[in-house]
Amino acid sequence: MQIPEFTSQEEVMFFDTDCGGVVHNIAYLRMIETCRTHLASQMGMNLSEMGRTQIYPVVLRTEIDYRQPAKLGDKLVIRGTLEKLERVRFWCSFVMTREGDATPLVTCRQSLALVQMPQGKPNRLPADWHTRWELSKD
Repeated sequence: MQIPEFTSQEEVMFFDTDCGGVVHNIAYLRMIETCRTHLASQMGMNLSEMGRTQIYPVVLRTEIDYRQPAKLGDKLVIRGTLEKLERVRFWCSFVMTREGDATPLVTCRQSLALVQMPQGKPNRLPADWHTRWELSKD
C-alpha cells in the first residue's frame, strides 16, 4: 500500500508573524500540527476514533530547520509523509514551501508514539502498519 502522505495549505496571517513581519517559529509548528493531524487520519487515527479509544499520537521529538522565512500573505504548502516505523515510535517528515515554489522554507522530522490515556502508557505500533506500508523497522 502507498506510504501515507498529506498535503495541507496555509495562508500566513497577522497572528503568525513577529514584529519583523516574518512567520514566528512557533507558527510553523502549528501549521505542521495541522498537517500531521490529517496525516494521522489517513493512518487510521481520525479524531473521533482517538476520542473513543483514548489512544493518541504523542510527539516525542521535533527536529526542525528554518531555511528561509515565510512572510505575511504567503500561501504555504506543507507536505507530510510517514517516514519510518519502529516498535513503539514512528517518524513523520514535513517540508514547507511557498505555493508555486519548490524551495524548502522549513524541513521538519517528528518522532511520535501511540499513548494510552489517561494512564500515559506507550503502546506498540499496530502490527499491520509494518506490512501495510513496508517501511524500515528497528
